[in-house]
Amino acid sequence: MAKHKRLGEILLAEGMITLEQLKDGIACQTEEGGRLGDVLIKLEYVKEEQIVIALSKQLSIPYVTLMSGKLKPDPEHSLEEFIPYEFAVRNLVLPLSRNLNSFSVAIFDPLDLILIDNLRKLSGCEINPILATKSDILGAIENFYGKEKIFKEAIEAAYGEGIEDIKDISEETELSLDKLIAKAEEAPVIKLVDLIIHQAIEGDASDIHIEPQREKMYLRYRIDGVLYEVPPPSKSLHLPIISRIKILARMDIAEKRLPQDGSFMVKISNRLVDLRVSTIPTIYGEKAVIRVLDKSRVPLDLLKLGFLPSELTQIKKGINYSYGLVFLTGPTGSGKSTTLYAVLSELNALSKNIITIEEPVEYRLDRISQVQVKTDIGLTFSNVLRSFLRQDPDIILVGEVRDLETAEICVRSALTGHLVLSTLHTNDAIGAIIRLVDMGIPNYLVASALRLIVTQRLVRRLCPVCKQPYELKKGEIPENIKIGTQVIYKPKGCEQCKYVGFKGRTLITEVMLVDEELRELIYNKAAPKDILLIAKKKGVLTLLESGIKRVEEGITSLEEIMSVVVY
Repeated sequence: MAKHKRLGEILLAEGMITLEQLKDGIACQTEEGGRLGDVLIKLEYVKEEQIVIALSKQLSIPYVTLMSGKLKPDPEHSLEEFIPYEFAVRNLVLPLSRNLNSFSVAIFDPLDLILIDNLRKLSGCEINPILATKSDILGAIENFYGKEKIFKEAIEAAYGEGIEDIKDISEETELSLDKLIAKAEEAPVIKLVDLIIHQAIEGDASDIHIEPQREKMYLRYRIDGVLYEVPPPSKSLHLPIISRIKILARMDIAEKRLPQDGSFMVKISNRLVDLRVSTIPTIYGEKAVIRVLDKSRVPLDLLKLGFLPSELTQIKKGINYSYGLVFLTGPTGSGKSTTLYAVLSELNALSKNIITIEEPVEYRLDRISQVQVKTDIGLTFSNVLRSFLRQDPDIILVGEVRDLETAEICVRSALTGHLVLSTLHTNDAIGAIIRLVDMGIPNYLVASALRLIVTQRLVRRLCPVCKQPYELKKGEIPENIKIGTQVIYKPKGCEQCKYVGFKGRTLITEVMLVDEELRELIYNKAAPKDILLIAKKKGVLTLLESGIKRVEEGITSLEEIMSVVVY
């Protein structure tokens, strides 16, 4: 019979510990008891992952990680019936698959013979152990018993009796309004919608997507700018769920042929969260998107948004002019509105009269008069702006400049003693100048009015707990990308970041303060490349250069920057 190497011998042979550390571990084990692996982890000589790898080699048992995707139970077998959630968490085990008389189970401690015997009794099969770390097993348990089963438990465990009625009803091609309201107000549907919203808020999602297809319904959350699919409820619940959301948002639940917008608020842990609902008709039914606006989790503070110190200095100088135009530019979802609100918070004072016109008003701020656009009754950006000038404003915020009329009023306001803040959909700072001229604003007015242009993008932050260093190799990156360090960081994935490798987002920016020299170039209709060349000489960083700074500081990865910036 083959003799297994001792754990200490393997760790030593693999260079994971030194001989002195092994001796320390054995001495500590002799004095305090316990297993050598646990003792070495306690002494911080090795990591948990190294012990599991060594055990894998010692016992010839396969080792898997959560990132590999192999810690995912077979969905075709009801494995949770063999190993209940409480047993799995208590003993750090996860059922993976069952084949005839063999039951594969992820386990942290394969030498726990009592546990192996209990698993054999629970499943009625021979146990085939697969090794994994404690953190990976706990993460996989949460995914399998928690997220994967949340809707099933919500319906079957709490309201099992009522689902058949909903299935029967939802199969009808048309419903009477009374019946639709009745089904939307039934306990299972209320519970489901509550769970969908609560899970999104607790998971820091910015948007919830509920999308019907021919045979199923998709449920996706946008977290840190990326859409993630979560296990959806049955397609039969689509109509009652959409109806419930529309009732909450005070929308017309009988109207399914036209797009609609609405909103409502929920209270989570003593904080109010604003939810904006949009529905559109698709060939398989209505799709709903819910925007989650959680003010408590959005830092409306310029210092906390991620600007570099030099960029912050330029921004503060630009927004403290008594009059002029300040533009934030970038595509949808680049954080322009959040930065605008942070600027407003910076400028907000009793001595200032601040008025905003937005579509929609995303965050409510004290001491600021906020107006929401309502085009159906003629309350448009241009109409309200004319009235604003009779309200003795110091600072005016315009949600977005979309047309010549709005642009003209903004420029006129900026030149008559008001600080005007707004947004444009352009790719870079120079693009804002070009867009205003293309709209029909003369160059001399653009030059006179502009004070500051901030272009921005959102990129994901590397998880500070698990990010890992990586040494760049020669020729690995394009020649036009210059990085001032050989060691950068890459994502790995851990329990803290839900095994994504990223947690939260930060800004990369292009901040252009329009001084006399730049103003003269704009006035004389200089080419965009010439304006950019002078701006760069003054220290303006392009989006790519700003992103590289974040890479060098270990804030984000190079791949993340290259995925959002055209270089």
